[in-house]
Amino acid sequence: MALETLLAIESTCDETAVALIDSSGRVLSECVATQESLHEKFAGVVPEIAARAHLERILPVIDTAMRQSGKAPEDLAAIAVATYPGLPGSLIVGLSAAKALALAWDKPIVGINHIQAHIYACGLDTPESIYPCVGFIVSGGHTSLYRCDDPLGWDYLGGTIDDAAGEAFDKVAVMLGLSFPGGPALSKLACKGDPHAIRFPRPLIDDPKRLDFSFSGLKTAVRYRIAGSSNPDPTAVVLEEKQRADIAAGFEQAVIDCLISKACAALNRTDLKRLCVGGGVAANTKFRQQLTEACRARRIELVIAKPQWCTDNAAMGALAWEKIRRGQYDTLELDVQPGLVRPKR
Repeated sequence: MALETLLAIESTCDETAVALIDSSGRVLSECVATQESLHEKFAGVVPEIAARAHLERILPVIDTAMRQSGKAPEDLAAIAVATYPGLPGSLIVGLSAAKALALAWDKPIVGINHIQAHIYACGLDTPESIYPCVGFIVSGGHTSLYRCDDPLGWDYLGGTIDDAAGEAFDKVAVMLGLSFPGGPALSKLACKGDPHAIRFPRPLIDDPKRLDFSFSGLKTAVRYRIAGSSNPDPTAVVLEEKQRADIAAGFEQAVIDCLISKACAALNRTDLKRLCVGGGVAANTKFRQQLTEACRARRIELVIAKPQWCTDNAAMGALAWEKIRRGQYDTLELDVQPGLVRPKR
């Protein structure tokens, strides 16, 4: 009898996540251990702290997910693990755990691409295939566009040349004295402001032939708006609440305009009629609303991952089933590939 349950591990950054998924893509159980409290005082993820936290939490998270699923090791078809891109120490913890389970339980191991898995998550609750599509990853570490002809066949179209969108959100949130993680806190503040009160620059938006993003200059423009060109510390500047809200709203709208503009340009270039969006920033309510309106106006099918599957999670490890069906297993010599290697155009 064919085994139809997959155990997937995700540890690319600061979320320790494990899920059990059947061959139809149904998530049987899911457990995620967050690290927000560990990184809050640093206003960003510290790689060494993240790796140690993964090491402490990986076995309890695996145990919890297994118990919640009601499955035993003998029920598993394979162990899947995200091996790239990501933080080196974090990736190594996840891969080491996957190798240990594969060896102890005599199961094959399957390494997966974290970026491809984010797009695959868009189709977890969709009965029909989401491919071909333009895949759009918008997160704290990645802002990239791909032509996705199938779950594993991708062509790079363009991406950020400096900060990722989520990274820019977090850095501007620090300037405004907001709590970590900065993205959700900034969006909450932006709801109280006027997105048209301050018009920040939209880098590269006037060049539809270039499918790249740049948020570093936008971030600098916000800094100058808060503190001017002479004050080295924008967090030391006391602003009225309305001023802070308007800055947050203007910044958020500038980012959204850049994201939607380039996504539409990618659709025009590829002649594809479906856009699939994943990553933490894809959970932003205003972004989802405005992107939905833009796609409806252009008669584009939009598929955005459910909010709980936008941020890093192990359910998106269901991508491994695509490799399993093709007989693409890995060996215990599998290694991690830290960072983000941008394919050549």
